[in-house]
Amino acid sequence: MPGRYCSLPQASAPDFAPGLTAERLSALRGGNRMWVNGTVLHYYFFTGETDGSVIPVPGTAERRRVPWGGAKEQQDVVRECFEEWRGLGIGLTFAEVDDRTEAELRIGFQPGDGSWSTVGRDALRVGLNERTMNFGWDLTEPGERGTALHEIGHALGMLHEHQSPFAGIHWDDEAVYDELAGPPNFWNRDRTFSNILRKLDPDEVNGSAWDPQSIMEYPFPPGLILEPEQFRGGLNPPGSLSALDKDFVLRWYPPADPPLPPALVPFRSAPLGLGPGEQADFTVEPPETRTYRVGTFGDSDAVVVVFEERDGEPRYLAGQDDGGTPGNATVRARLVKGRRYFVRVRLYSSWGPGETAVMCW
Repeated sequence: MPGRYCSLPQASAPDFAPGLTAERLSALRGGNRMWVNGTVLHYYFFTGETDGSVIPVPGTAERRRVPWGGAKEQQDVVRECFEEWRGLGIGLTFAEVDDRTEAELRIGFQPGDGSWSTVGRDALRVGLNERTMNFGWDLTEPGERGTALHEIGHALGMLHEHQSPFAGIHWDDEAVYDELAGPPNFWNRDRTFSNILRKLDPDEVNGSAWDPQSIMEYPFPPGLILEPEQFRGGLNPPGSLSALDKDFVLRWYPPADPPLPPALVPFRSAPLGLGPGEQADFTVEPPETRTYRVGTFGDSDAVVVVFEERDGEPRYLAGQDDGGTPGNATVRARLVKGRRYFVRVRLYSSWGPGETAVMCW
């Protein structure tokens, strides 16, 4: 059905400390939801009869409980779309798991609740028994495969393309509100503003140019866009990954299949020498089983994540983001002798006379 739109969950804006330089704020806004490269994103499909929630019946004052489970045909579309993103050669990989506690992404198929996803690392703030992604209509219908590609794009950290300040879109605001208030969306004005009319900060968007062909672009019927003039008759993206979509994810998640990263030896600091947005990876093979600290030093904003190797792949263990704070990221984790761990550090920005370094102790 034309006009069924993704509705992002409301999320509070990052609360950065006052007085940060423009350079730091730009780096933080642009990268605070992105995963560190080399992450394996595990996804889980809700199937239990008790997994569900109560939602309003559109156009009425009634509410009803609807389960989150989806048929295999629906799940298969999502699996295929994860594979399409992975097939670009990005440094993230995806693995399906049957234990929700091991999943960063937890997926439901609740009709009537719309299609939506948390954005990037926001998924880590969601309770283990809650969804981070939902599909509210039949993905096997013609043209609906793009919905799954779109929501996975959000899970990778991408935002809505039509909200880019570089798009230069001049809306007929009231026509947009009227269109979204009716079927099939039944959105109130706040939701419409948040998902369509609100302009994103230039540092948040997927690129410095608007991409009307992006998988993150909504289609719009005639009469909603006043400018640019060529879209007064409607905007109809193809529902597939565009060249700029591919460029964006490969820029953030370049192919990551190098030799085993260098060892991070306990009590020995390792200088990072990173530029803004760059990442350094290390292995840790602890000499004894105990609680360790892994952290950065120096004047910098960075993300530090520790993974444990299980069954040949890294599983998220702990992480910290010190972006916008005066301190440094320090992760406490129990490391077991005989197991291998990976430490990944991504730099937002650095300043001051000293080098940024990482240490395990």
